[in-house]
Amino acid sequence: MKAALIRSVRGFTPRFGDGVFLAETAVVIGDVVMGDQCSVWYNAVVRGDVHAIRIGHRVNIQDGAVLHATYQKCGLTIGDDVSIGHNAIVHGCTIADKVLIGMGAIVMDQAHIGSGSVIAAGAVVLQNTVVEPGSLMAGVPAKRIGAVSKDLSEGEIERIARNYLTYADWFKGA
Repeated sequence: MKAALIRSVRGFTPRFGDGVFLAETAVVIGDVVMGDQCSVWYNAVVRGDVHAIRIGHRVNIQDGAVLHATYQKCGLTIGDDVSIGHNAIVHGCTIADKVLIGMGAIVMDQAHIGSGSVIAAGAVVLQNTVVEPGSLMAGVPAKRIGAVSKDLSEGEIERIARNYLTYADWFKGA
């Protein structure tokens, strides 16, 4: 079976916690530190070539997502229990714990996404935007359209993060 592309660059080699799943076509490069039970899915790219990328525990980076940073300016930090949706772009920003970044969303440099927030599918969070904890953001550019309800938190943020732990287990044994 083919393995994910893991590559050193500029003297940095990616480091992984326990129980990480990397799909065969995932790419992880450079100054990347990933916590326990994370998953990087098909055609996702985590490119720590120009700045550091720090990823907490139980983070799922879904198919086609791109994580990157800005050279000599801003790294990328992601907390625990975060889901990065299919084809999302997360660039040079800070994502706190228990956040859902929807499919096709874009989060730009030096944005800060507060814990318990949801960035809706297709939303664009502009550079330097500060998203308060528990915010539901949607649109282009993203605007706060409300608070994350308990149902949304449990039914989407927490459920998706848990489900991806299960999905990764399916593939680890395959």
